Amino acid sequence: MPETALERCLLLVRAARALDGAELAHTSAHTLAQLEAALLQANTEQHAQRVDEALDPVIMLDAAGYLTGWSKGAEAMFGYTRQEAIGQHVLFLYGDADRGETVRELFLEGGAGLIEAQRRTKSGFLIWVRLAVSMLHDDALQPAGRLVHLSNAVEHLNAAEKTRLHARIIEDSDQGVLITDASERIVSINSSFTRITGYSPLEAIGQTPDLLRSGVHDAEFRAKVRAAMAGEGAWRGEIIGRRKNGELFPQSVTISVVRSAQGVITHTFSLFSDISVHKDAEARMQRMANYDSVTGLPNRALLGTLLRQVLVEAHRIGQHGALMVVEIGRIGAIGDTLGDDVASDLISEIGRRFRQLIRPDDILARIEGDRFAVAMPLIEKREHAAIVADKLLSALAHPIVVAGHSLQVSARIGIAIYPDDAADSATLVRYADVAMTKCAALHACGYLFYHREMDQRAKEHMRLETELRAALAAGELALHYQPKVSLRSGRIVGAEALLRWRHPQRGMIAPAMFIPLAEETGLILDIGSWVLDQACRQVRAWGDAGLATPPIAVNLSARQFDAQLPARLHAVLGRHGVEPRQLMLEITESLLVKGADVVAIMNALVAMGMTLALDDFGTGYSSLAYLKRFPISTLKIDRSFVIGLPHEENDCAIARAIVTMAQQLRQEIVAEGVETAEQMAFLRDLGCDQLQGYLFSPAVTADEFAAMLRAGKTLLLSP
Repeated sequence: MPETALERCLLLVRAARALDGAELAHTSAHTLAQLEAALLQANTEQHAQRVDEALDPVIMLDAAGYLTGWSKGAEAMFGYTRQEAIGQHVLFLYGDADRGETVRELFLEGGAGLIEAQRRTKSGFLIWVRLAVSMLHDDALQPAGRLVHLSNAVEHLNAAEKTRLHARIIEDSDQGVLITDASERIVSINSSFTRITGYSPLEAIGQTPDLLRSGVHDAEFRAKVRAAMAGEGAWRGEIIGRRKNGELFPQSVTISVVRSAQGVITHTFSLFSDISVHKDAEARMQRMANYDSVTGLPNRALLGTLLRQVLVEAHRIGQHGALMVVEIGRIGAIGDTLGDDVASDLISEIGRRFRQLIRPDDILARIEGDRFAVAMPLIEKREHAAIVADKLLSALAHPIVVAGHSLQVSARIGIAIYPDDAADSATLVRYADVAMTKCAALHACGYLFYHREMDQRAKEHMRLETELRAALAAGELALHYQPKVSLRSGRIVGAEALLRWRHPQRGMIAPAMFIPLAEETGLILDIGSWVLDQACRQVRAWGDAGLATPPIAVNLSARQFDAQLPARLHAVLGRHGVEPRQLMLEITESLLVKGADVVAIMNALVAMGMTLALDDFGTGYSSLAYLKRFPISTLKIDRSFVIGLPHEENDCAIARAIVTMAQQLRQEIVAEGVETAEQMAFLRDLGCDQLQGYLFSPAVTADEFAAMLRAGKTLLLSP
């Protein structure tokens, strides 16, 4: 077992005593040197042991600055365990800003001294420490390292230093500091006080805090503040102050008192911050949340809040009121044509005009892009709401000039009355919206009062939309085929694919009920794609069964008529192996007003080998110019002109004109809705080519139509 330094010292002393006089003189110097070295080593070992066990922060460094000792107190101060610290260079305790410095612990003049410096703990915090450094020596009496005692630097500050430190903190604080004496006279302020209020120390010291009084707060509020200054407890809150230049500003304030050893209040101090920037930001956020950015009017959210307040008051006094939803027409078209800036300026001008026409207590809000709402808290009878609606409509009767453009718009207004129609804000807005939508459905520019039948129809409308979406996925839709018959041979020369919906509870639903709904909701795109696919699938199935089928006509919605239509049709025809000539596309006159793009699409379809028919001719935008421009091969006379034949003179004249015109343009003519032999005979005599109607057959299933073709069923042309 190796001997310790102390044991070696003891052996050396005993050996020296055993020497005789002659030998002692010869060996004493060497023995004493060994003894000194052993004692130094013993001292070092003792230091290391004491360091490891010390509760105070103590560290040991070798000559290069690497840690060889680390006390329990050092663990507590820095957070590093002995195992984590031993072997590390002392620089790992330095802050980032001090990394470039020399190792101050190793380069002290004379090898010992005091240092105050920042050091970093394991958690990353910088702390001020005082370092008491002493030298350690090796066996050769050469410097072997340092012993460093550490302590918190702040603990060594004397009273004067602490006072200077506290003064520096107060002076450099971002918060304003105001200190008053027992007489409420200002005795001290800091630089932030001057920056925030504009008052210099010369102007403020000796005055009272009333120097900043704004006059905004009431007596009760001021009493609470004075109570805090009188020692009734710290107070925190917001105060409106007045700067030297007279400007009012909001401040967040904390007020506390200072007491003597006897508990007497000697001073009061206030810490305050200028929160005007935060208040401005808060106000902007509130404005963004509650007001329309274009018109500055309340938005839908704020309208709901204001309406709830109005309804509470109306209920209290038993008064009636009205809510109107106003939809402005053509805003979208104006934005698309002239730009969003022009549309926004137009909306802003309309809002300004509406505001001038209503009472100060009435509420005007912009609730959507092209919709306003007007709430009239107090009306004596329904007619008063109608008077205001007329005024709003009159404001739009003449063109509005915006950015050099003279713009004409119209409006539709729905009106709900409370408490007759509803007593809560959300329902009132919905009912007024229902009435406005009904007004739009009637293609009227005016106003309409809500009544319960409207809401029932609107709910039915929504229920039907939900069920129609489900019907497409559930396979409830089907195609039936109504034959077209030649008025020359009586033979079947084609058919029109007609959509049918067999509802699981309601049975067969008429197309007139759900096709407009599909158009309105955009479902017509999915349904139209399904119809094209199903029709081509059926044509292919008939062909595979050896049946030669005539062209099948499929109705197209204007929504389907876009630049990608030819590609979609090419894909569906190719998918089912159907020739373009086996399919005819029927379009309505409303599509023809879309312009040159439609002509290009039609030409592309005809180039594919498809034929186009104009359905319901005469009911929309009939014009010879359209017939000359578009590659249409077939005209279909609407059933509304057929029903009065041959007895109604106007129907006869219209039918005759259509047939004559089509013949001149070399177009085929099909009459829809033919139900009697008299109608058939009249149309045949006019020169009509085909008929379609109950006289020959209603729309039938695919199997029934195939059976007609196989049987060679014909129309009896002679009475």
